Amino acid sequence: MNLLAFDTSTEQMSIAVQRHGVASPWQHTAAGGAHSSTHLIPDIQRLMAQAELRFDQLDAIVFGAGPGSFTGLRTACSVAQGLAFGANLPVLPVDTLLAVAEEARFQTGAADPWVVTALLDARMDELYAASYYFDNDKWKQIKGCSLIKPEALVWDGSRVLAGNVFAAYAARLPDGPGLRVSALPTATAMLRLAPALLAAGAAVSAAQALPTYIRDKVAQTTLERAATKSAP
Repeated sequence: MNLLAFDTSTEQMSIAVQRHGVASPWQHTAAGGAHSSTHLIPDIQRLMAQAELRFDQLDAIVFGAGPGSFTGLRTACSVAQGLAFGANLPVLPVDTLLAVAEEARFQTGAADPWVVTALLDARMDELYAASYYFDNDKWKQIKGCSLIKPEALVWDGSRVLAGNVFAAYAARLPDGPGLRVSALPTATAMLRLAPALLAAGAAVSAAQALPTYIRDKVAQTTLERAATKSAP
C-alpha cells in the first residue's frame, strides 16, 4: 500500500511515507510543539517528493489521533483532513498509545504473546495510560485509556512499561523488575499498524476524522493557579 503517516502528539514530530514495493519507508523526525504547525506540511511535501509519490496515489492518510498534546492533535487532524479532502482519500486515525506499544515491541524484538502498558506524559503532573496484548500478529486492548497521577498506575511489576514518562516520573511509578522501554508514537509504528486497522474498517472520511481528547480541561483559572501555589 501507499501510505502517508504522521504524528505530532508529543515533543517529537514524526512523518513516514510507505511506497508499495519498497521495503523501507521514507522517514523524518523533528521537534514537535509549535514547530509542527509551521513545518509539518512542508516536511510532508519533501518526503512525498523523495518517495516520488503524489497525494492522489496514496491509499490512505494515517495520523496520530491521540491522546497527546491538544495543539499537536489539532495540527495533525487538520492537516490529515485537508490533504485527504484535496486528494479524495480516506483517513485512518491511530491511537497514539497503541503506537507507543507497537514501537516498544518493534524496538525490543519481543516475541508474542506480549503485554505492555503504554504511557504518555499528559503534563499537569498526569499520565495517559492504556494496556495492550500482542499475540498471533494482532493487538488487542485490555485496558482503555485513563488519565492518572504517576502514583496511581496499577501495574503488577513484571510486565512491560513503555512511553516517554520515565525521565520525569520514574521515581513515582510502581517498582518492579519488568522492562521499561522509552518509546514514542512514531509514524513508522503507525505504518505497521495501518494494514490491520484498515482491514478492520477503521478508516473514516476526512469529514469524520477527529482527535481523541481525554482531558476536557487544559487551562487553569487564575484562582486555581493561586490555590496550587499556596497548597502545602
